[in-house]
Amino acid sequence: MKKPNFKIYLLTALLAGLYSCNSNDDLADNPTETATQFKVVNVTNHDGRPFSTGASTNIPTGRYVANPGGGVMIQAFYWDVPAGGNWWNTVNTKITDWSNAGIGSIWLPPVSKAQNGPFSMGYDPTDYFDFGNFNQNGTVETRFGSRAELESLITKVHSENMQVYADMVLNHNSGGQLENNPFTGTQTYTNFTGVASGKFPRTSADFYKNAYGNNDEGSFGGFPDLAHVVPNVQDWLWKRADGVGKYYKNTMKFDGWRFDYVKGFAPWVIKDWNANVGGFSVGELWDSNVNILNDWANNANSSVFDFACYYKMNDAFDGNNLNILNDDMMWKRNPHKAVTFVTNHDTDEIWKKELAYAYILTHEGYPTIFYRDYEEWLNKTKMNNLIWIHNNKATGNTSILYTDTDEYIARRNGYNGNPGLVVYINNSSTWQERWIQTNWTNAQIKDFTGNSTWQPTTQADKWVKIQCPPNGYSIWSTNM
Repeated sequence: MKKPNFKIYLLTALLAGLYSCNSNDDLADNPTETATQFKVVNVTNHDGRPFSTGASTNIPTGRYVANPGGGVMIQAFYWDVPAGGNWWNTVNTKITDWSNAGIGSIWLPPVSKAQNGPFSMGYDPTDYFDFGNFNQNGTVETRFGSRAELESLITKVHSENMQVYADMVLNHNSGGQLENNPFTGTQTYTNFTGVASGKFPRTSADFYKNAYGNNDEGSFGGFPDLAHVVPNVQDWLWKRADGVGKYYKNTMKFDGWRFDYVKGFAPWVIKDWNANVGGFSVGELWDSNVNILNDWANNANSSVFDFACYYKMNDAFDGNNLNILNDDMMWKRNPHKAVTFVTNHDTDEIWKKELAYAYILTHEGYPTIFYRDYEEWLNKTKMNNLIWIHNNKATGNTSILYTDTDEYIARRNGYNGNPGLVVYINNSSTWQERWIQTNWTNAQIKDFTGNSTWQPTTQADKWVKIQCPPNGYSIWSTNM
């Protein structure tokens, strides 16, 4: 092999270093040649309006105010939060800080008494009307605290002009007493007539199999499977003025719902709940197929968690191929019904979380941040910066400007006078630079993350060169 000329190699390296230090002053002869490398993809084509929960936030004493980019939700728990009945108080101490950071809503775990009493995370519900105020299943308080502490937390959330969502487990129940079951010819734990609250009494007639059939769309973990076709079940869940839905909304003052395991029953259940009860609604439909997510959201008249986006981010960031971010996701198909997330209490697969949060907090949908990511595992200053960018700059529909295995650049096109942004994600180990076309003519822009110190001015044709740090992101908008 021929030995390389060291002097030529050194000169080339020095020139490359000088080039990388220049910003908009070092213009390519024809920067628009970049356009031939990647065809711009206009991902969404709606009018640009942001995601909305449908609720007004006009409490005069509130801290949180609605913003151009829409809202941010926080999942205010994780699997196996500390037992002992103090979780509601723990969350209560954080509400003001969350409001000041720009978080507009919180999602709580199931709030009612469950079979495992003081140790339950709430997904095995026994008595929907026991919020930690009845002595049953071995405890008065739930794992999270008392009814009074829960009500204090909800009041605090509303005083900050934020919304609070209840986690509703409607598919199954647990903790009933044994009874002779004429539909199975055996004894089953389906007698809930003795619940301490005295509300929503149930028997084997209210669970599958029963007079209406052998099963519905799905069962979970061997728990008694509620039959939503039964009039008694419908009445107590969403029709009665003193039933579960309306009591949670009108008495407990919840603003919306996260529905657990919606694969277990037909979408009409959520559609009927929403029509009778109201409030924001999002379903946990654990499926990466966008068609399934979108069909369910439309049939249920509800938002849905964007598991398609979750799995694509995992493949893209941890699999080192950002081209995957071109694939279909719920937020691209139906942005006003997509709730995006990086981690939740059930799944935590994405390692490069900072890149994933930069993605969901600059893109369309309703981004959800996870309690432990925000409070324990990630840099809170960086998270707060991304929340601010989402609230103030992430406006309008979306265009993908460039992707390859290491780089991803997208543009939010602005809405209602707000300029939008350009997000640049770099999954490589070195700084990257690229020419892109913005929506801004002769405008000075800057990176609102502070990761780049450049403040270039866009050309008359809206082109500009931007940069991105290694294994990081930069987010650009007009310098105002």
